[in-house]
Amino acid sequence: MAETKDLRHMRRALELAEKSTGLASPNPPVGCVIVKNGRIVGEGWHEFAQRDHAEVQALRAAGNSARGATVYLTLEPCVHIGRTPPCTPLLVSSGIRRAFVARGDPNPIVAGKGLEALRAAGIEVHLGLLEEDAGRLIEAFACHVTSGRPLVVSKVAMSLDGRIAGARTRDGRISCPEALEFGQSLRLQMDVILVGSGTVLADDPHLTYRGRRPKARPLHRAILDSMLKTPPRARLLRGAPEIPTLIFCSPSAPARRRLNLEARGAEVIPVPRGPGGLSLKRVLRVLGKRQLLGVLVEGGSQVHGSFVAGQLIDKFYFMVAPLIIGGEKSPPSVGGTACGSIAGSPRFAIVRTIQAGSDLILEAYPRSSRSILSPWRPLQQKEDKAISHQPSARPAGGEAELPHRRSQS
Repeated sequence: MAETKDLRHMRRALELAEKSTGLASPNPPVGCVIVKNGRIVGEGWHEFAQRDHAEVQALRAAGNSARGATVYLTLEPCVHIGRTPPCTPLLVSSGIRRAFVARGDPNPIVAGKGLEALRAAGIEVHLGLLEEDAGRLIEAFACHVTSGRPLVVSKVAMSLDGRIAGARTRDGRISCPEALEFGQSLRLQMDVILVGSGTVLADDPHLTYRGRRPKARPLHRAILDSMLKTPPRARLLRGAPEIPTLIFCSPSAPARRRLNLEARGAEVIPVPRGPGGLSLKRVLRVLGKRQLLGVLVEGGSQVHGSFVAGQLIDKFYFMVAPLIIGGEKSPPSVGGTACGSIAGSPRFAIVRTIQAGSDLILEAYPRSSRSILSPWRPLQQKEDKAISHQPSARPAGGEAELPHRRSQS
């Protein structure tokens, strides 16, 4: 079991890595702390625009004091040449004696090679200290680097009875100020915010990041709009021309509407149709090829329904406000075609509850999640192993035992 001082220093490295959120994409957030004789002699964290990785910054600050020291890293050091030289040889040549690494790098180019190189150089390596905390920081990066597709995070603000608006009008916000601030923190973490044309027509939103912390990479805006009903005078096209706006449409969308939207600065991207609408897999593939690591799906009801039906959501935030809207015509949080039976309904594991002012936020992972933090992963791996021996062994989606909830906050 790690000593208290090791936990303390790794928590400091995680604090530094958290500063990278919103600044490191398309690279992962990483923090590094170098300690000698119980004293921190070097620190660093990664910011994409500054190029230097966290290890380089910390080693530069430590100087000769790095020799014989212990390094605390939130992510395995790289071994490949990218925008910068690899960090592992620098750590070896610095003379560090021990290394605590929170999590291995999911990048197939690295995948343990950095740890092997440190051990081969005689450095004592400890892996897994505060592994899950480090995983939360690289969740989107890990999904993208292993699948080529961005992490898909859905967020919906709803009433106690699961409604997102009244039957006739959207006359106010459901969420309290603290929940709205939480929503901005999600926009800080993600590279894309995605909505359907219905949300654009009903709310005329800005779809921008308005948090207090700096965000280096613009939050891309993605609109699902089969027939290009988005008005050229929509607010998201009137201001902030530096923010990329991608409108996905059907190949049969009217050419004149496309020209009008492109004249307003939007990039119109035709994609084939899929079950119930545009091919969401193709949309995610396009976003992934642009090195966009995380997509925040904010609705509306039909869009959430399409992502759920397509088993494309990796994590879902249900933001529940203490009110009841009622009414048969009030739109639900997740629309679309019903599953038909309770047994066949998608299963979620609630891993965290967050109190935000008067609202309660549920952080949940669907059984189909590709996230490295999904509590379903052990079950999926077990089933994948079983199915390789018995093709009919995989149980139906509604029959699996729910994983245990990990934590509350």
